[in-house]
Amino acid sequence: MDLTDELVTLSLRDEIDPGPDPLRIPITDGELEAIAERLDQESQGDALWVFAYGSLIWKPDFDAVEARVGTVKGWHRSFCLRMTRWRGSLTQPGLMLALKRGGHCKAVAFRLDDGDRLGQIRRMLRREIGTLEDSSTIKWIRVQTEQGPVRALVFWADPKGRHVTSKLTLEAVASILARACGARGSCAEYLYLTVKHLEAWGIRDLNLWRLQKLVASELRAIHELGSVTGRGRLVSGST
Repeated sequence: MDLTDELVTLSLRDEIDPGPDPLRIPITDGELEAIAERLDQESQGDALWVFAYGSLIWKPDFDAVEARVGTVKGWHRSFCLRMTRWRGSLTQPGLMLALKRGGHCKAVAFRLDDGDRLGQIRRMLRREIGTLEDSSTIKWIRVQTEQGPVRALVFWADPKGRHVTSKLTLEAVASILARACGARGSCAEYLYLTVKHLEAWGIRDLNLWRLQKLVASELRAIHELGSVTGRGRLVSGST
C-alpha cells in the first residue's frame, strides 16, 4: 500500500466535536426500539447475518460466530456521505462510505450470535443511524458466498438527502479524504484501515486501491514528504 501508518499519522489533528446537526432530528428510544423489533421479526428466525463493507469489518459492534467473504450484485462502495462530525468538521467536511446502486461489492458477511439477537440489533442501530430518516438505508440483501447465499442486513444502502454527494471524481474524493479530520480521527485513517482489513481478507476493491494511492500522494504534497513528523497516533472510530 502507498498509504502508510506514517502518512496517516500526518492526517490526524485535534478537533472539537461540534455536536449533532441541528437540522437532523435525533431518533427517539421508542423509534429505535420499533425498528429493532421489526428487523428481528423480518429475520424470520433464520441466522442473522450482517454485510460489512467498511468500518464494521475492522470495528464491529456485534458478537459474530462466523464470517464469510461474500459478494452482493447491484451495489458498490462509494465515498458519498458528507460528514461534518466524527471524521470531518464544519470547516473541512469529510466523506464516509455507503453503498450506491450498480456494480458489485465484495466484503465480509458476519453471522451474529443468536443469544441476544434483539440486543445486538439495538447496538448496531445506535451505532449506525442517528435519525428516523437514516433507517431507510437499512436493507436486506442477498450475499453470495462460497458456502452458499445468505440474506444479510446492510446499513447505509442508497442514502438520499442533502448530506449525500454524487458524481465526484476519485481525484476530488482523494483531496477531501486527505484533508478531513474530526474528533474521532481522519478520513485518510478510515480509508487506510478499510483497505488494510479488506486486504487481510483477500479482497481488493479497485476504486479504494486507487484512492489510497491518490490520498497518499495528496498527503505527501500537503506535508512536503518528510518535512513533518508524526502528530498523533492511529485510533479506530466508526462510520
